[in-house]
Amino acid sequence: MADVITNHDKSEVAAAQAEPTCAARHFTPRVDILETERELMLFAEMPGVRPDSVDLRYENGELVLHGKVQPKLEGKPLLTQEYAEGDFYRVFRIDETVDSTKINAECKNGVLTVHLPKTEAVRPRQIAVKTA
Repeated sequence: MADVITNHDKSEVAAAQAEPTCAARHFTPRVDILETERELMLFAEMPGVRPDSVDLRYENGELVLHGKVQPKLEGKPLLTQEYAEGDFYRVFRIDETVDSTKINAECKNGVLTVHLPKTEAVRPRQIAVKTA
């Protein structure tokens, strides 16, 4: 029998994350994030999610992503089931370098692409050097 290790040290606490409270199955979508000079781009895999079933919100410094999947096989008998259906849910903390008023997104072929433009103050800029 394996030993059970308990740690009651409460001096270090991990940051709390929002968790869904509904009983429906939720999956964490796989995400790639790309940074350019002008923006961050977030690519989230959400198979089975239609563009009109995406709830994308920015509130209190967080980007909340919720993709709703419509059941395809509800009530039909299955011989084998390897594909689980459920909604997608994930929350990202966004810092002040992103201009939240200009966030936009599109969903195509099960991939949600979110554009998070950087504020002008943090974008790199070329400085002209004059001859003396």
